[in-house]
Amino acid sequence: MNKLYPDAAAALDGLLRDGMTICAGGFGLCGIPERLIDAIQASGVTGLTIASNNAGIDNEGLGKLLRSRQVAKMISSYVGENKEFERQYLAGELEVEFCPQGTLAERCRAGGAGIPGFYTKTGVGTLVAEGKEVKSFDGEDYILERGIRADLSIIKGWRADESGNLQFRKTARNFNQPMATAGRVCVAEVEEVVPTGSLDPDAIHLPGIYVKRMIVGAPYDKKIEFRTVRAREPVGAAANEA
Repeated sequence: MNKLYPDAAAALDGLLRDGMTICAGGFGLCGIPERLIDAIQASGVTGLTIASNNAGIDNEGLGKLLRSRQVAKMISSYVGENKEFERQYLAGELEVEFCPQGTLAERCRAGGAGIPGFYTKTGVGTLVAEGKEVKSFDGEDYILERGIRADLSIIKGWRADESGNLQFRKTARNFNQPMATAGRVCVAEVEEVVPTGSLDPDAIHLPGIYVKRMIVGAPYDKKIEFRTVRAREPVGAAANEA
């Protein structure tokens, strides 16, 4: 089975529809499936529910889909630096389900493992617990969190073989791994594809059975959320002070 497609639009062909739920990997701008997000934007689908740690920043990553008003609901742990995300939420234009970061990761992992729900202490006694079942274990209260299952997962990997066995690079693994398993179909974009058998089996982070379609998205321009630099000293200033 050939899993490699020529581009993001081809890889998503037949998978997109209005009102669908998408799990998207990435953390801020680290490890986000840029090419797939661009293809979703170009497709024009609307009413999307997207589960992701955050929505990138303004006009980058999932922020593009917010700007084009294709997202109806975000399931996220962080609004952060995305002013459009904040504006739409405060204006009542975007439904947001806030979820503690670890709980969000576990909800996706659980969904991918066929676990419909689990109990956690995180959020007990806070707004997070509103409307959720509370159960006591050994004298401690826990709230029920539901696993997340999506129609589609979009993820970003580092290297994959032709069978879809995939490696992530350092912190770019972040949410990509659990998000990949939570979707009924997972589409991955990677930087490099090598022949099957080239990767050490002990170094596989995501087995190819989870990956249905792939594209090579390279080359990438590294995006930086915050660029902080110090003011340049005038030429010769340091020498004069000395």
